[in-house]
Amino acid sequence: MGHSHPVTDDWLSQVFGTQVRIASETRIGDGLVGMNLRLELLHTDSDRVPDSIIAKLPSPDPTSRATGIALRNYEREVKFYRDVASTVQINAARCFHSELDEQSGDFVLLLEDLAPAAQGDQVAGCSIHHARVAVLELAKLHGPRWDDSSLADIEWLQRHGADDAGRFNMLWSMFLPGFLVTYAPYLSPQAIGLIERFGGKIGTWLDFETPMKTVTHGDYRLDNLMFASDAGGHPITAVDWQTPGHGPAAGDLSYFLGAGPSSEDRRQIERSLLDEYRDALLQYDVVVDGEELWNQYRWASYGGVIMSVIASQLVGGNERSEAMFAAMAVRHTQHVLDLDAESMV
Repeated sequence: MGHSHPVTDDWLSQVFGTQVRIASETRIGDGLVGMNLRLELLHTDSDRVPDSIIAKLPSPDPTSRATGIALRNYEREVKFYRDVASTVQINAARCFHSELDEQSGDFVLLLEDLAPAAQGDQVAGCSIHHARVAVLELAKLHGPRWDDSSLADIEWLQRHGADDAGRFNMLWSMFLPGFLVTYAPYLSPQAIGLIERFGGKIGTWLDFETPMKTVTHGDYRLDNLMFASDAGGHPITAVDWQTPGHGPAAGDLSYFLGAGPSSEDRRQIERSLLDEYRDALLQYDVVVDGEELWNQYRWASYGGVIMSVIASQLVGGNERSEAMFAAMAVRHTQHVLDLDAESMV
């Protein structure tokens, strides 16, 4: 797999074992780390070949590509589809083919085209209905491998603990000034104070042992969720599996609810949605104490604040990304304030 992208008529014909031609190729999404193409296919074997597929490839931008390789995003996504997707019940895109060159870091994934489902919108936020669908879907990711000790053997899953404190402190102090230059105008004085005080607490926050460990998505937010549209599609599909982890279930829950719905809607629904999530785990014989889950959820609310500060400074800025990180920063800081999570750390 060289740098010119490897997806050609001949290569696809080999992969599918029948003659395939690419009728059209369209780039989709912002693709901050990778490049996503929608390929319309011509073929005569509808049993084996879909009419369109999504090809995920390394970014053509050298900096983004280097980032994707260094952070192991490309490797993790291939290995999630290859090794983990079939062991959980969350709805993920069907993977037709995956390749990873461990030396160069190049990869290719051929995934189901989820159209006419539509991507969620991190800036606009989501309805209470979609928030509920997304939270209940998380039970299908978390339940099947809840407290599964064999996850510890999957080296490439992301994990964060107290030994990461030095790295996070360095990133935080490096990126906070730039973050505040751009985003302070969007934030209340309370929110800015909260962010400024968190720098001294990162070590304590990371040092959090929980029995509620499972497979996590790691970036479970609206831009990475596809919802059924008026034209059809699956009710919900989680995409962008570049940061799967082995960690606290509450991390995905708090991160999604912290910035998915509006703060007003979230305040109304979060307690009852966590109860529904707990009920949904029962089908996997997972019994969770409501108060303990609530406290973990409160603790985890800082995760969205970290993501807003650090990720906003790692990706190339444009109007859309500024609007997105502004919305996330405003909602995530409000979440921490509403839950008084600061009193726990």
